[in-house]
Amino acid sequence: MIDQTISHFRIVEKLGAGGMGVVFKAVDTRLERAVALKFLPDNMVKDALALERFRREAKAASALNHPNICTIYDIGEAPESQGGQKRSFIAMEFIDGQTLRQHIHGQPLQLEEILSLGIQIADALDVAHTGGIIHRDIKPSNVFVTKRGQAKVLDFGLAKLVATDVLPLDPNDTASSVSRGAQDSVSIVGVISGTPAYM
Repeated sequence: MIDQTISHFRIVEKLGAGGMGVVFKAVDTRLERAVALKFLPDNMVKDALALERFRREAKAASALNHPNICTIYDIGEAPESQGGQKRSFIAMEFIDGQTLRQHIHGQPLQLEEILSLGIQIADALDVAHTGGIIHRDIKPSNVFVTKRGQAKVLDFGLAKLVATDVLPLDPNDTASSVSRGAQDSVSIVGVISGTPAYM
């Protein structure tokens, strides 16, 4: 069980749990605003790869500033209330709404809403791709829809960071070039990253 107060965040309630995290609604006591705190699940606390992906999510999403991408406020560690095991967390924007999966609820949406949400999601992904970040796990459970109908892309845990800084191979030859550092990835050879049904 996680302590009810972590640093300057006071936990209010558990919102849900998924493959890569357990999310709580909390209050930032310094700024007096609602936030969402995402923790690694118990079975992944000591998993180095899971921890790296968790940190990658925070770095990738915090590098992006867009109204259709969930805003990351902070990253930190909190001790477990009983065993003293450090638990990494991400403090992010609290979104008042539901996942796109819950919003669809097995029913077709109106064409106007499909177009509106599709444009917002595509715009968010365009900004991410322009910044060298490929999400790699877009699916209805990783998109939130606010009560006002605004789409919010979240969960950049499987994101691939691609270098966008291009250098010429020969300083005198601007035609041939190569990406600096190629790419930054925590992928495992032979393992597919993402959710197969949505890939």
